[in-house]
Amino acid sequence: MLDAALIKECADPSLKPAIVEQFVEAVGSEDPLAITVKSGGRLILIPKPKTPEEAIEIVRENIGGSIVRVSLTQIPAGIGLKDASELKADLVDPCTNLRIGTAMFAKILHIVGKWYGNPTDKEVFPKIFDDAIHAWQTGEFDGESVFQAEDPGGAVLQKSVAAVDEDEEPPAADATPQEKEEPSKPDDAGIRIDLTRIGGQK
Repeated sequence: MLDAALIKECADPSLKPAIVEQFVEAVGSEDPLAITVKSGGRLILIPKPKTPEEAIEIVRENIGGSIVRVSLTQIPAGIGLKDASELKADLVDPCTNLRIGTAMFAKILHIVGKWYGNPTDKEVFPKIFDDAIHAWQTGEFDGESVFQAEDPGGAVLQKSVAAVDEDEEPPAADATPQEKEEPSKPDDAGIRIDLTRIGGQK
């Protein structure tokens, strides 16, 4: 369980605390020094680091050709860096890791929310959240690399399964929710499930 003070001080302010908790619970680790290394889809066993310096050394050793996930939010190490030597030990600092990880996740929520047409219906948020978690774990959404992608911006109406306070509603929250489930352009859905048959539509 994440410390509430840590969330308040370090997490991206655009994400509600309950969403931050759900995000870390779904993808992260309680150990700030946790490192996961995958190569070719297989988990690589690595020694457990005892210090931040050891952790970063392990990351540097494994970052070439492998996917290395780090610390509380299991962010992929090396995003936006040209060289492994640029990796710093603060990547495994709980506050720094939570700040970077939640900012990245907020961006992914924007990307997924845009795909859904930035809906204001609170019932849709759990689907957006699940898709964003999947994108975080795979690094892709709708054929796009989510960690390298630009942030499209936009507010995502955050309604978790748990009760969440209802402040910070986006301006369009009182707009009439769309009743149709299918994307406006079914062809844009790519390899996703074709929803156009719902309700007997052809």
